[in-house]
Amino acid sequence: MLSVSDYSSAIYKNLAYICAMLIEICSENIEIALKAQEKGARRVELCNDLPIGGVTPSYDEIEQARRELSIDLNVLIRPRGGDFCYSAAEIAHILRDMEFCGSLRSDEGRAVDGVVIGALARDRSIERGACSEMFAAARQFGLSITFHRAIDRSRDIFKALEMIIDLGADRVLTSGGAESAFEGRETIARMVKMSAGSDTLIMAGAGITPENAQLIIEQTSVPEIHGSRLSLLDIIWF
Repeated sequence: MLSVSDYSSAIYKNLAYICAMLIEICSENIEIALKAQEKGARRVELCNDLPIGGVTPSYDEIEQARRELSIDLNVLIRPRGGDFCYSAAEIAHILRDMEFCGSLRSDEGRAVDGVVIGALARDRSIERGACSEMFAAARQFGLSITFHRAIDRSRDIFKALEMIIDLGADRVLTSGGAESAFEGRETIARMVKMSAGSDTLIMAGAGITPENAQLIIEQTSVPEIHGSRLSLLDIIWF
């Protein structure tokens, strides 16, 4: 049986972990992003066209989001739906979109905080050359780097994670290679252990609901979760 002091210590550690937990809301438009901010979100990912997995929002939307949001703003940079194997022309398009995000400043001087990027080779390994170019551009503009769920389509998710860590991503968004983060939670837990001690954190995403979020967090120890449901911000943690 736990002593009172041990029980209090466990509660304190749990509360500290919960307070540090970041819930990123995937926002398909500025209206959702603003609602997320009103409900207490600390960061949103802005994108368009979620039914095909999300694509880059328009420049006007990005400008409006940065102007109207006071919380952190990450922008998905993905020129199309489908696979993550990009042509040279598509990589050039991605880099132009990143340059726009990196150069944008609101009237208050706020910049876009980060970009959500990634690319695979035809054999479904990480496309190191293209990713290196993207990562270098992000660093040039002071943008944080989230490697998106292209990792879930990679042929070996653990080798892919090793390369992404080596390239220097700030975080990796993943469902553990499964249809949902709940189904992939054992893999996500292993990814969290693999990334320990590096500068890359793991963010669980895909199919996270208020009903399964706490179990995913408990079983994976992820420091961040990602979802499109605003109700995630209403979770009462125990």
